[in-house]
Amino acid sequence: MHLGPSFYEREELEKACFAQLGENVLIKRICGLFFTENMEIGSNVRIDDFSILVASGYLKIGSYVHIASHCYLAGSHGIEMGDFSGLAPGVKIFSGSDDYSGEKLTNPTVGHDNGGGPHGTVRLGRHVIIGTNSVILPKVDIGEGSSAGALTLITKSLAPWGVYFGSPARRLKDRKKDLLKLEEKLLADAANVKAL
Repeated sequence: MHLGPSFYEREELEKACFAQLGENVLIKRICGLFFTENMEIGSNVRIDDFSILVASGYLKIGSYVHIASHCYLAGSHGIEMGDFSGLAPGVKIFSGSDDYSGEKLTNPTVGHDNGGGPHGTVRLGRHVIIGTNSVILPKVDIGEGSSAGALTLITKSLAPWGVYFGSPARRLKDRKKDLLKLEEKLLADAANVKAL
């Protein structure tokens, strides 16, 4: 039984009117993409099944980025993913949240004047990787090269080149930078292929 292509064709993606759309972008057909006019997507990007991307503010995805299945990105106040960053299955990123203190009403049906909580841009630096089922809350900058293990709750910004884990996230050790040499080689190889 053939069910057709599992990724959107380039022509279909172009009709979605992204703010920017790079080359070699693979997005599974079973994804929810909302406010594509506020989404910038670099080159060599893959977004897998059942992920939901909501760019009611903006969403900027760099190049060589992977968003695995079942991820949820709510970019009401902006989400930025640097080059070579990645999200394992089930990661949730929120750039806005409800107020849980009881000072305001909650959920989107009450309007901005009555509801709303913490909000602010979430930034993932280059080479950041976030483990499965982790959650990132508003106003967080994750420094270049940092990694967060599975089930990590990230409530505050993380310094570059660290390995983090826990709820809330805590730094366990430094992360190696060997991957920077691999990046150089990959980009050089890509440039050589393009030159042919």
